[in-house]
Amino acid sequence: MATIYIENKAHQVGTEKSLLDTCLSLGYDIPYFCWHPALGSVGACRLCAVKKFAGPDDTKGRIVMSCMEPVIDGLRISVNDPEARAFRARVIEWLMANHPHDCPVCDEGGECHLQDMTTMSGHVYRRYRFTKRTHVNQRLGPFINHEMNRCIQCYRCVRFYRDYAGGRDLNVFAAKNHLYFGRHEDGALRSPFSGNLVEVCPTGVFTDKTLKRHYARKWDLQTAPSVCAHCGLGCNIIAGARHGTLRRVLNRYNGEVNGYFLCDRGRFGYEFVNADTRIKSALVKSASGALETVPAEAVTAKIAALHAQGKRILGIGSPRASLESNFALMRLAGDAHFYAGVGKHEFSLYRLALSLLASGPYRAASLGDVRRADAVAILGEDLESAAPLLMLAARESAHGGARRAAGKLGIPGWDDAAVRYATPDGGGPLFVADCGPAAPGPGDFRGDPDSLARVAFAAAHEIDAAIPDATGLSPAEREFAARMAQGLKSADNPVIVSGMSRGSGALMRGAAALAAALCRDGKTAGLFLAGPECNGMGLALIAEKDLDDAIAAAASGGYDSVIILENDLYRRIADRDAERLFASKIPVTVIDCVHSRTTARADLVLPAASFPGSNGTLVNAEGRAQRFFQVFDEGEAIRPSWKWIVEIARAAGSPECRWTTFDEIAGALAESGPRFKALAALAPDANFRMTGQKIPRQSHRRSGRTAEFANVAVSEARPPLDAESPFTFTMEGTRLMPPAPLVPAYWRPSWNSVQSVNWYQEEVGGALKGGDPGVRLFEKVQGAAHESVSAPQAFAPRPGQWLLVPHHALFGSDELSMLAPGIMELAAAPHVILRPDEAGTLGLPEGASAHIAFGDTTVDAAVKLNDHVPAGTALLFPGPGVHFAAPAWGTIRGAKP
Repeated sequence: MATIYIENKAHQVGTEKSLLDTCLSLGYDIPYFCWHPALGSVGACRLCAVKKFAGPDDTKGRIVMSCMEPVIDGLRISVNDPEARAFRARVIEWLMANHPHDCPVCDEGGECHLQDMTTMSGHVYRRYRFTKRTHVNQRLGPFINHEMNRCIQCYRCVRFYRDYAGGRDLNVFAAKNHLYFGRHEDGALRSPFSGNLVEVCPTGVFTDKTLKRHYARKWDLQTAPSVCAHCGLGCNIIAGARHGTLRRVLNRYNGEVNGYFLCDRGRFGYEFVNADTRIKSALVKSASGALETVPAEAVTAKIAALHAQGKRILGIGSPRASLESNFALMRLAGDAHFYAGVGKHEFSLYRLALSLLASGPYRAASLGDVRRADAVAILGEDLESAAPLLMLAARESAHGGARRAAGKLGIPGWDDAAVRYATPDGGGPLFVADCGPAAPGPGDFRGDPDSLARVAFAAAHEIDAAIPDATGLSPAEREFAARMAQGLKSADNPVIVSGMSRGSGALMRGAAALAAALCRDGKTAGLFLAGPECNGMGLALIAEKDLDDAIAAAASGGYDSVIILENDLYRRIADRDAERLFASKIPVTVIDCVHSRTTARADLVLPAASFPGSNGTLVNAEGRAQRFFQVFDEGEAIRPSWKWIVEIARAAGSPECRWTTFDEIAGALAESGPRFKALAALAPDANFRMTGQKIPRQSHRRSGRTAEFANVAVSEARPPLDAESPFTFTMEGTRLMPPAPLVPAYWRPSWNSVQSVNWYQEEVGGALKGGDPGVRLFEKVQGAAHESVSAPQAFAPRPGQWLLVPHHALFGSDELSMLAPGIMELAAAPHVILRPDEAGTLGLPEGASAHIAFGDTTVDAAVKLNDHVPAGTALLFPGPGVHFAAPAWGTIRGAKP
């Protein structure tokens, strides 16, 4: 610790951060542009100037840039010194010399960091009267709008895109005093994190093009805390709505999950909420077999007819429905008659992940743990497509290694440019063993799923001889296993990452064996097992039987009706198996928010609220339960799924499911077993008040409320009431800082941009005040023994067949995001990735159409060639809606023209 003096006031602070970072954490308003809490310091904008004094007797001092100044004991500075203030005003004036001053028409207006810093610096009068530089803007795809004339050359965009996220198709181009930040040519940005440019850019150079299609000023948006529904990581988001439509998604900081960033699928996939495929009214199958809209009283009668008292109900849950909705259906149908809405193999992987994470001597690692790890091994997980933020966390871990290496040379970790210059080979250690197709880095390994598992077991044996070794390894496999074991042993806090994207349980067991070996070697090791669905782990916590069991149970008779919760069965199991359910002639009720092949076959379809239209709980891959809250009212006909289940229970005369509010069902869930007891402390209930007031979803600057519905009625309509959460649907309410799980937006006087998140943290870049949202439903069991499992047998190719390994697409693998127009534009087409030599034997050049057959499934897919695919295997992305979750042997031939 050190004592520093700011405006002659003493502060006890740490010495590991820059002076700017420290001052912001202490609550001082210092303007800045190029600095970012996740990116560190480069000293490019010169805006964060303060006056530094040599000692208590120094009255003159000198101007220094606070982002490049270390914190040392006895340091004396002034933020408000007149000379420092004048310097900052001059800097902002020259940075603004070529800015178009187009705030009234800029999409960033209202939450612009440039506006905040300009007013904070005191530059309020324009003196520049000459011709300004102008640039040609680029078309950067469906997500990002480009307006280069607003640029102030802070370099944040390229520092994030290239240095932090690893993108290579955006750069800075310079000629004399002209700087241009963009691509070498027009085209969609290829990084899965390109959308973060919207928040990273302090001006309006990069803005959200999806918001532009249904624009609303930022102060007119109605916002609430939410959780991304498009993969199993559980990234925190702030969803904003206006006039009954969802307009955009912003990052919501959570130091243990997504930190400051989101992937493009999570940021832009929200538009499914507004899509034409939404179910907005109840539908009943007519005599002709078509689904028809019916009035409310007819819906009640149909529910009563299908689910009358005494009828046995078969319930099929969903990995994308909330924990409360799945729990309600389980209570209605009965534990013995509730089935997980995923196929046998996928459910077995979820159950395996649950078992491994809850019982091993290692900890169930969070994304924050991965970022902070001093060594990471990624085993058989297609992170860029299946779990992008996990890949970003692994990159940050590697850069942490670079900071540690630079620290040994006396370079502070916050000095980003110096760290990167001193460590040109990057940080680490980071080990990646996968099936491809990405080009392996130096020393990475490529193999089939069984070979990857065998390498993991061999590395575990190198660390702990009690773990059975994998026999018959090739020299390359043995060398990689030994090198990985050595690198992990040299770390104190290693994390092993694996998951379900390649469909291999052996891989997950190998990763767990490696983490267990490290723990027994005295390391504080963690294990992260990624899953594809936002609540797959929550479903595994409450369900005992899978979807294949449900199909068999329905076919055997004994059930009078089936309720399918937020699920398209054709995505979960083979078409033939899904058809067996409907062939049984049991009446089927589907509760869902979007149309699908399953809703088309239902007898009754009930419109479920989407995630911004309801409250609920999701459990992410690490076992962290997180609450999401309703953003806006989707209409009287649309209800949260659990409320439809309560209505069905009422019609059936069931003594179960008598809840009337969300707090009641959440309380019943928390009391249902020891695993869910922690949910009671997840978030404040609907009775929570601050100074006697609820928390407003709307900004206190919201405009035109009295004229908002003037086309309907001249008088102001009564706003909807919310009795199920501590929020209001209006601007009325407390302006105090709410608890972290209830923060609906970030704002502080003088800080209207997303940078105002700094004031919601215990310290800049640290946990939110009061702790990051979410509770862990299982933690490391101290001293638990790890199950002894042997490595799988070596992979043996089959003549004339290929081992088809599941491959994923960032845009195309997720069900809901695929309904968003921007995602659809970039969605991957079905494709199979082969080795060039093996494709040559089949006469299939790049781009040819191949016919792939496995089991009862056939797929026509475009051929892609890649040298890094293991021999005898092929990576298959069968396209949206085709079930393919486990490696399978299949044949490949040219498709008929």
